[in-house]
Amino acid sequence: MNEFDKKYKGKTFSFYELINTHNIEIPIIQRDYAQGREDKKEIRDNFLNALYNSLEENYQLKLDFIYGSIVNDAFQPLDGQQRLTTLFLLHWYAATKDKCLDDNVQKTLNRFSYETRISSRDFCKSIINNRIIVNKDSSISNIIIDSPWFYLSWKKDPTIRAMLRTIDDIHNKFCLIDNLWEKLISETLPICFYYVELENIGLTDDLYIKMNARGKLLSTFEKFKAGFQKYINSNKWEENHNPTDTFAFKIDTKWSDLFWTNFSNKQSIDDSLVHFISTIAMIRHAIEKKEERINHITRLNDNPDSIRPELFSKDSFCYLKKCFDLYCDILESNIDLNLNFPLWRHKPSKDFLSQIVSENENISYTQKVLFYAQTEFLMYNYKDFKKEKFEDWMRVIRNIVSRGNIEVTGKRPDIIRSPQTFDGVINLISELSEGCGDIYNYLSKVEKINSSFARSQVEEEKLKAKLLMHNIENVALKNIIFEVEDNDLLMGRIEFALSCINFDYSEISSFDIEKFNKVGQVINRYFSKETDISNDIRRALLTIGVNGKYEYYEYWWSFWYVGNANKRCLIDKFRELEYYIYSDCKPYFKELVLKLIDNSLRDIIEKFVPPHDMPSWKIKLIKNPALLDKNTSHYIAIPEDNSYCYLLKSKRPRDIDGSIKIE
Repeated sequence: MNEFDKKYKGKTFSFYELINTHNIEIPIIQRDYAQGREDKKEIRDNFLNALYNSLEENYQLKLDFIYGSIVNDAFQPLDGQQRLTTLFLLHWYAATKDKCLDDNVQKTLNRFSYETRISSRDFCKSIINNRIIVNKDSSISNIIIDSPWFYLSWKKDPTIRAMLRTIDDIHNKFCLIDNLWEKLISETLPICFYYVELENIGLTDDLYIKMNARGKLLSTFEKFKAGFQKYINSNKWEENHNPTDTFAFKIDTKWSDLFWTNFSNKQSIDDSLVHFISTIAMIRHAIEKKEERINHITRLNDNPDSIRPELFSKDSFCYLKKCFDLYCDILESNIDLNLNFPLWRHKPSKDFLSQIVSENENISYTQKVLFYAQTEFLMYNYKDFKKEKFEDWMRVIRNIVSRGNIEVTGKRPDIIRSPQTFDGVINLISELSEGCGDIYNYLSKVEKINSSFARSQVEEEKLKAKLLMHNIENVALKNIIFEVEDNDLLMGRIEFALSCINFDYSEISSFDIEKFNKVGQVINRYFSKETDISNDIRRALLTIGVNGKYEYYEYWWSFWYVGNANKRCLIDKFRELEYYIYSDCKPYFKELVLKLIDNSLRDIIEKFVPPHDMPSWKIKLIKNPALLDKNTSHYIAIPEDNSYCYLLKSKRPRDIDGSIKIE
C-alpha cells in the first residue's frame, strides 16, 4: 500500500489487535451507547447478524472506517464508538463463555474504558474482573444485576442499560458457537475495520461535533461533571485520595444511588444533581465573600444550569463533598427532619433537600437558606442528633427569615428576596452555627454578633434565649413562647405580645409569664387566620379610645374627591393587622387584646358607653351590626367636621351612588 493510501485509507485492524495496540477510551463528549437502546433493536440485530454470519460462514467482514485521535496515549474514537462498544461486549462475552478470561485477557480488555463517565467505566471493569458463569438458559443481565458488586444506580445509567440489553442479545445469538473466542482473535481477521487517526488527515474535533450532532445531547450535568473532573485534576485537589473516595467515583456510585433512590423522576437525576450543586455554589460564594458573588448568586438562582467548575474553590469543593456524604448518611439512618411548627409560605412540599433538588418547582431564596441552616446543624450534630435541639435551631432561623417588610396594604414581601439579602443571611447563619447544637444557651451568652442582617429580630431571639435560660426550671415557658410566636399574625415575632405586658427589656425578671400566656391565648383565639377579621372585631376596635380619640382607622388615609371627605380603612385584610400592630396605632390594638383577656367581643361592644362627644354615626356602627355587614369594602369616608360617614361601595368609588351615608 502506498503512503497516500496509508494516510487516507488507514490501517486494517481487528478489535483485539486495536486494543492490544492502544488503550481505547470513549470520550465524555460522546453520546450514550445508542446501539443497545430498546428502540434500536433492528440496527442492533442487523449488526449482530452480520458478525454472526461472518464467524459461522468463515468469511471476512469489513466494518468500514473508525476515526479517532490519540489523546494521552489512548485512542479516542470520534466515529465508531457504537461498533467498538458492541465488539468489546462480544469479546468479553466470548472470553467469559469459553472460560478464556485469564489474567492476560483481563488486562487486555481492561484497556477499553470511558474517559469520565465513571459509572460506564466501572461497569466495564466490573464485568471483566468479576467472573460469571454462562450457561445457555441463563439471563446474563440478571446475573450481573444480582451480583453484589453491581450498584443500584447503574440500572438507571442509559449506557449501562444499553450494554446489558446488548449482552443478552449477544448471548441469545452466539451462545452455541464453539470456540467463539478463538475465532474472534484469529489472525485471519474475520471481523475488521479501517482505523484512521484524524491527525493524519488534518481534521479537528469539529468533525466529532458534526458526526455526533444527530445523537443525544449531553445534559448540563454531564458537561459540568466532565469539566469539573478536569478542573479537580488540574488543581490536584484529590491527588493523594483513595480512588473510591474521589468525587468522580462517588458521583457515579454512592451519591447517584442516593439521588436515584430518593429524587428520581424515573428518567434522569441530572437536573436534581445540578440543582443541588448550584445551591451549594451559591451558599459558598456568600460564605467566601468572593468578588462578583452577587452576580454569580443571581445567575445561579435564576438558572442552575449556569453552574461552572470555576465557581468552586478547594474549600467549596470539600464542602460539596461533605454535603453529599452527609445526606447519604442522613437518608440511610432515617433521621426525622420534619419540623413540628409552621413555616408558613416557606413550608416545603416534602423536606428541604427534596425541595432543593426538585426539577419542577421554583425554589425561593428563603428555602435555600433554610436548607443551609439544616445542613449546618447536621454538619455539627449528626452523630449526636437531638430532635429538640434541631427544632430549636430551625425555629430561630425561621423567625429570622420570616421577618417581613410589611406594607400598610397587608402585602408582605419576603425579607430574603434578593442576592444581597441571601448573602447577608447566609453569613449570619454561618456565624450563629457555632452554637447551633444548643442555640438558646448560645444566644443567652453571646455578647456580640458581627452580622448586621435582621439585627432587631436577632436581638429578639437573644431576648427569648435569656428568658428561657433565666426561667430554665419552668418547663412550660418554652411552649408558651412557642405558641405565641407560631401565631399566623406574629410569625415568629413576639414584640407586640411583650408590649401588651409592658415588659421592661432592661430587666429580665420583669417578665410576667402568666400575663404573657393570657395575651398569647387571646391572640391565638381571635387572630390566627384570615377569616378572623370579623365585623365584631371592627366594632370592638371602634370602642377603644386612646388619649380621648376613638379613631383606630387613622393608620390608612386617602382623599375621596367625589364626596369631599377623607377615606379611612376599618382593616380590610388579616395581614394588614401585622402592619397595624407595629404602627403608631398599635395602642388601639393593644388595648383591645388586654380587654379580651377577661371579656368577649360581644361583652366589649355591649358594655361600651360612648363619650358625650362621639358622633352618632360612629355609635350606630358600634351598636348596629347590620351596618358594617353592608360595608363589604371595609372602607369609609369621613368629612372634616366628622358629622357623618359614607360606607363606601368600593375602595375607589367614582361616584356617590351605591355608597351608604350614615349620620
